[in-house]
Amino acid sequence: MEQVDEAVKDEREHVLAIGFRIMPGVSPVASISQSQHQPFATPSPFSFSVASTRWSSRPLIHRHSNLFLRFLVLLFSFISALTLVTPSTNNRHHPSPSFTDYPELIYCFIVAIIALVYTAFQLFKGISDIAHRGILISDLTSDYLSFVLDQLLVYLLVSSASAAVPTIGQVERGTALRKGTIASISMAFATFLVMTICAILSGYKLCKRISW
Repeated sequence: MEQVDEAVKDEREHVLAIGFRIMPGVSPVASISQSQHQPFATPSPFSFSVASTRWSSRPLIHRHSNLFLRFLVLLFSFISALTLVTPSTNNRHHPSPSFTDYPELIYCFIVAIIALVYTAFQLFKGISDIAHRGILISDLTSDYLSFVLDQLLVYLLVSSASAAVPTIGQVERGTALRKGTIASISMAFATFLVMTICAILSGYKLCKRISW
């Protein structure tokens, strides 16, 4: 037992001798006090950069889902505008009615074109953000603009579709314009529903940015 105790004591002294090895030109008391008062480096919660959190706060799947919704808005608005124009171009040599004869349908067509152009810009910006990391426009400006413009476009879509619904009864039955009007209004309502989801997501992003 005494031999074991002596071996353990020698090992402890050897470890202490290694841990408190005296540097040349430094007193033992100063080195011990310096090691006791030297603080350990703790990582700060605010040590990461803003650029790193800027893209980590927005997972790539969120951007892809946003692009998919924008693509649906682009597709539905294009169909809504096309179904109004097609009957007029097919029957331009015949005295059949055109969508230009109804102010409500003209309003619905203009809103569909506005939605088409705005969504095309949003798609181009989203693809540029993924490819070039926000080189086109900053995230802060994009969140504010997307929130305001999405809300405005949602209002225009629902107002144009609602205003064009009574026009269905005014168009003669069996004509291509009546079928085109029904299809255009249906696509306008579908565009409104998808655009509402986009507006909710843009509002959520803006609230998260302001609160955090």
